[in-house]
Amino acid sequence: MIIGENIMSDASFVVNAELRADQGKGASRRLRLLEKKVPAIIYGAGKDPISLSLKENEIKKSLENEAFYSHVLTIEFDGKSETAILKDLQRHPARGDVMHADFLRVDMDKEIHVNVPLHFTNEDACVGVKLGGGKISHQQTDAEVICLPGNLPAFIEVDMTEVEAETIIHLSDLKLPEGVKLAALLQGADHDLPICSVHTPKGGADDEEEEGAPVAPAAEGDAE
Repeated sequence: MIIGENIMSDASFVVNAELRADQGKGASRRLRLLEKKVPAIIYGAGKDPISLSLKENEIKKSLENEAFYSHVLTIEFDGKSETAILKDLQRHPARGDVMHADFLRVDMDKEIHVNVPLHFTNEDACVGVKLGGGKISHQQTDAEVICLPGNLPAFIEVDMTEVEAETIIHLSDLKLPEGVKLAALLQGADHDLPICSVHTPKGGADDEEEEGAPVAPAAEGDAE
């Protein structure tokens, strides 16, 4: 079973940043509170890490776009630009404010590991739900892919239209673009994890029949 299609995004993201000289928790706290900026770092590709700062309102707006999390970004600072992906994001545990961002440099000729979102489509039209009385359960909402930066899909679609009741969709059922691999499957068949399933609730149909069945009259002598 091959389900869905892969979507290559034509969106482009430019992250405007500034060099950050001050280090430490105190400096980061002042940066966030007084200047409304978010501390960040860019590292990797055999180069020295560079401390940066981002305007809080700009990074918050970028993070509202799902593709930002699984897209090759252009980081611009000090008259330079570097390509990178968002590797890690730290948020305040209570408020959810962005506390720190980590960007990993990418080489367009070297493969990267990125978690790509799964988009489950046509769930309302799923035959296992409409005709089989099943319910859809999601086991995963994203999947780690390995590919060259230029082949990175924005998301992977999982079309639920033809999925019947009592069916489990695994990673191996996904349709991937050329040059894109699933990291889990490279570890062997034991890692072919389920991502979604359509199951009929146990006793659901029987319960409905019992509720609609006529009640037999009590035999004489049974009544209190």
